[in-house]
Amino acid sequence: MTDDLRGRALEALTTARTRTATLTSCVDDDELTTQHSPLMSPLVWDLAHIGNQEEQWLLRTVGGRDALRPEIDSIYDAFEHPRALRPTLPLLAPAEARIYASDVRGRVLDILERMPLEGSPLVDAGFAFGMIAQHEQQHDETMLITHQLRKGPAALTAPEPPADGDGSLPREVLVPGGPFTMGTSTEPWALDNERPAHERLVPAYYIDTVPVTCGAYQAFIEDGGYTERRWWADEGWDQIRQHGIGAPLFWRSEGGVWLRRRFGRVEEVPPDEPVLHVSWYEADAYARWAGRRLPTEAEWEKAARHDPASGRVRRYPWGDEDPTPTHANLGQRHLRPAAAGSYPGGASPLGVRQLIGDVWEWTSSDFLAYPGFAAFPYREYSEVFFGSEHKVLRGGSFAVDPVACRGTFRNWDLPVRRQIFSGFRTARSADVHAGAQA
Repeated sequence: MTDDLRGRALEALTTARTRTATLTSCVDDDELTTQHSPLMSPLVWDLAHIGNQEEQWLLRTVGGRDALRPEIDSIYDAFEHPRALRPTLPLLAPAEARIYASDVRGRVLDILERMPLEGSPLVDAGFAFGMIAQHEQQHDETMLITHQLRKGPAALTAPEPPADGDGSLPREVLVPGGPFTMGTSTEPWALDNERPAHERLVPAYYIDTVPVTCGAYQAFIEDGGYTERRWWADEGWDQIRQHGIGAPLFWRSEGGVWLRRRFGRVEEVPPDEPVLHVSWYEADAYARWAGRRLPTEAEWEKAARHDPASGRVRRYPWGDEDPTPTHANLGQRHLRPAAAGSYPGGASPLGVRQLIGDVWEWTSSDFLAYPGFAAFPYREYSEVFFGSEHKVLRGGSFAVDPVACRGTFRNWDLPVRRQIFSGFRTARSADVHAGAQA
């Protein structure tokens, strides 16, 4: 078992580092040190931060080794320096950052090979190694967002997702009411905010079988969705008026045709693809316009994990096995969502598709602690973000690696955020009829 755990940890760390190398080697050093948006760090900051987190947790804390570069800890402390100010810091140059991250990794692999993966909560089942692999993959997704924001020609390539979208699916499915077990107490690499498992009683509701598509969202725009005050939360209305927002980020209309910029390429917006780069406020406004609402976080997880026939909860919609390319669009395998209705092999027992991968899905819920929550191994991962300021997103996107995506995995962000790979699906209570636009 220990050898299996070492192998899993090694694979997760190696996969993450290969992706980091791809994202930082496809542009020159000037691009790595440039801040492409005040919302994001320079790519070189992410690269060295990845190495610094790995040094602090796996070399020093787990391995008990002496610090390699203690003088840079404060520079790469994400809480000490806002993203907009990070270019002003004395950052490691690209070559030095690569050497540093590589040196840390070599020492970490020596620790992984030698140390028992048991004896404390931090190392049991290789948790700390899994935590750091997830951290790196989360920063890889952040760097991919930076690539989307950067101007200039395309730097990344990837094959198109499979063309297996099914447009004949029913609009929605009924999820029966009743209790289900939310969260986890058994997933070995689950993070603190996913714990502990607890029972939730969820009344019956309907949920979309697929995420809302670009074509459906265009109908909202063309019906005056961005000019009708009644659809918008107060803060959302102020946001779109203040910034002149009238469509998802990266969209523009030319000659009656909607175009978008995607990783350096301009293309026509595909009507059957899940809509991407919308804020929580935009998702909420669309849902109101359609006579529906965003699902709660509990509703989303019940649709993704609960099997009504057996009453048990699954790790993923399709079952307990790890994701494969037949289940979901994950891991930056493609640089876009697949068409709505794709991945029949990843459907839930009730026939809901694409709950994992493709687009992060906004829910109506605030990011709050579960009953019995305990911060581990540090408060700054989750606890400091709890409250009404952040909304929960679920399911992962095409930019998320499987190691950082589970049926219990929780993401969160400010409701104004649009640069993230966010979409949504809608829901309605079982005793409420869908609106005319739905």
